[in-house]
Amino acid sequence: MKYQKVGDIVIVKRDLSQEEIKYLVEKTKCKTIVRYITISGDFRRQYVKILYGRETETIHKEHGCLFKLDVSKIMWSQGNIKERRRMAFISNKYETVVDMFSGIGYFSIPMAKYSKPFIYAIEKNPVAYKYLCENIELNKLKNISPILSDNRDVPLENIADRVLMGYVHKTHKFLDKAFSFLKDRGVIHYHETVPEKIINIRPIERLKFYAKKQGYKLIDYKINKIKKYAPGVWHVVVDALFERL
Repeated sequence: MKYQKVGDIVIVKRDLSQEEIKYLVEKTKCKTIVRYITISGDFRRQYVKILYGRETETIHKEHGCLFKLDVSKIMWSQGNIKERRRMAFISNKYETVVDMFSGIGYFSIPMAKYSKPFIYAIEKNPVAYKYLCENIELNKLKNISPILSDNRDVPLENIADRVLMGYVHKTHKFLDKAFSFLKDRGVIHYHETVPEKIINIRPIERLKFYAKKQGYKLIDYKINKIKKYAPGVWHVVVDALFERL
């Protein structure tokens, strides 16, 4: 039986028998079991069916960081665990970072704790923003400034050594804004879902197109595979270094 444990809540993909529920409760010591029904909308709203228990809010611990969330309202991707760890140590205390799709702090929290840059964490979903603020407090971090807004409406310019774009739905449409945040030289971590046949082509072509449009050139890049998104499709992140022309 496949399941995912987030904090003290277990998430499954199908209905369970009473015997299966009893087995999971005994094995995982969970307080609630939920089944995901669907995920929809710009805010990636979860729709769940509670199979056992009642409480859907929990605190999940990962890489020494605490993440409070409600699994009936907020998405948690176990498949991104290695990328969250990688981002934790990629920056440094001398950098300014803009996280354009911060959610509850998936990347901002571990990066702030271990690399210690100053981070502007932008999130437009009020529910996710609420948990972002709570998670900043839970982890006792002073180097994250949370911003409740669509990132395209944030007036910051030319301030970031590093821009995080941890979003995979038409992410390229936000690249104009990403370059407006970037200093004359800096890194954009660009996420995209891409067919395997063009994994080394399309993301780079898009980055070069928007870089040229905004007066930058691509200096160096590395494509990192995060996980399979669908048959023949990968979720990738490109670490791309740019310099203003």
